[in-house]
Amino acid sequence: MSRFAGALIAYLVIAGLVLSTSVKLGIVVLVTAPLVVLFAMPLLRPLQRREEIERTRTSDLTSMATDIVAGLRILRGIGGEQTFSRNYTGQSQHTRQAAVSAGVWQGAVDATSVLFSGLFLVVLTWLGAREVVAGELSVGQLISFFGYAIFMVWPIQTFFELAQKWVRSIVSARKTIAVLEHQPPWRTPQPPLTLPENGILHDQESGFVARPGEFTIIVSALPDDSAALADRLGRYLPSDHEPVSLEAADGLKGRAARRARKQQRAEQARLVARDQQLAGQKWGVSLGAVDLADVPIDQVRERIVVSDTSSQVFAGTLQSAIDPHGRLSLEEAETALRVAAAEDVYAGMYGGWQGRIDERGRGLSGGQRQRVVLARVLGLDPQILILTEPTSAVDAHTEALIAGRLVPHRRGKTTIVTTVSPLWLHHADRVAFLFNKRITAYGTHEELLQTNPDYRRTVARALDEPVEESHG
Repeated sequence: MSRFAGALIAYLVIAGLVLSTSVKLGIVVLVTAPLVVLFAMPLLRPLQRREEIERTRTSDLTSMATDIVAGLRILRGIGGEQTFSRNYTGQSQHTRQAAVSAGVWQGAVDATSVLFSGLFLVVLTWLGAREVVAGELSVGQLISFFGYAIFMVWPIQTFFELAQKWVRSIVSARKTIAVLEHQPPWRTPQPPLTLPENGILHDQESGFVARPGEFTIIVSALPDDSAALADRLGRYLPSDHEPVSLEAADGLKGRAARRARKQQRAEQARLVARDQQLAGQKWGVSLGAVDLADVPIDQVRERIVVSDTSSQVFAGTLQSAIDPHGRLSLEEAETALRVAAAEDVYAGMYGGWQGRIDERGRGLSGGQRQRVVLARVLGLDPQILILTEPTSAVDAHTEALIAGRLVPHRRGKTTIVTTVSPLWLHHADRVAFLFNKRITAYGTHEELLQTNPDYRRTVARALDEPVEESHG
């Protein structure tokens, strides 16, 4: 904007100088820039649309690459590298095509800028020469006008640059608005109730019950079912849909593009309305006699903490990764680190607690990242802690170490873990077997092995799938 302001002032000054000498040439100078920008306008809208598509596809490609790297160990275990490689290749080519398309329109705008700047120089010189021939201008004045015309190429190209950057800023602003316009669906209940200090945690949909102070393990043949149950217990909205695509009008024009964008907005509105409806009704999960919907969401988040496999490690020091709120003493932080068997992370970190961790913990192995996340949530020491597959990325020895340390560390507090690992199961006060989205049996690990064939098959299948810690 500062360059545009300088170019505009220079443009008006030059126009005034030319007008004071020749009204005809001064008018040409004044109307040239608005006409040039006006002629370029039809090119800006398709450029904006293609830059939106390019950015969307680039972000999708980046997310896909991150997911593949994070799950590389698992992909190798199930032979899925080639499938994901083909998917990534296809998305990469899709992104390249969008970049080429945006580049074509960007080149058209740049070419228009050069073309009209050159035409302006030619036209102004030609008109000045005619006035010299007619005796209305001197040769010296013509040379001055030619110098003005050369100088005016810069303001005109600056106007074009402003238009292009305006397009880019609109694209960025729309993507930012798309994130920030989403308001939390939670509303303060009237009148708000308070969660009891101790009580049975009960999920009506599955029939799951967790007694206060017990260590309970949920076993399910389908990890998605146990993850959905953990989300309900923590009062998280279901993530059972993909984000609405920003490419709804990709390749479409005119009425078809408008119709696609209208459908996109309608789908977004539908999902927002659904979330608001779910957040505003009875939740179906109660602590004691209090439904979680009757309690402010901040109190639920403080008392019931869910840590799942999607939890992230952010860039910063090891201290900020373990204690992001700065609440722990050194002894408490060291205890959390030890219970999570993450002492090797501290030992290998240059600078100890002040050692730096990259975004998403890229310098750590998959198992180390998982143990740092576990240490972080243990530091919160909530009344109810729910862990979904907390040791899926670590080796058997470390898994047994964590289970053996975590159970006595959490004694007296309600702890729920979703896993099928026998290294955890024999520590449980009670095991809940989730089958077809319903709790069909309770008991100790040994009791269920003897009495429930479905449970026995589920655990036996887990034994056939050993997991080794990723050191990538």
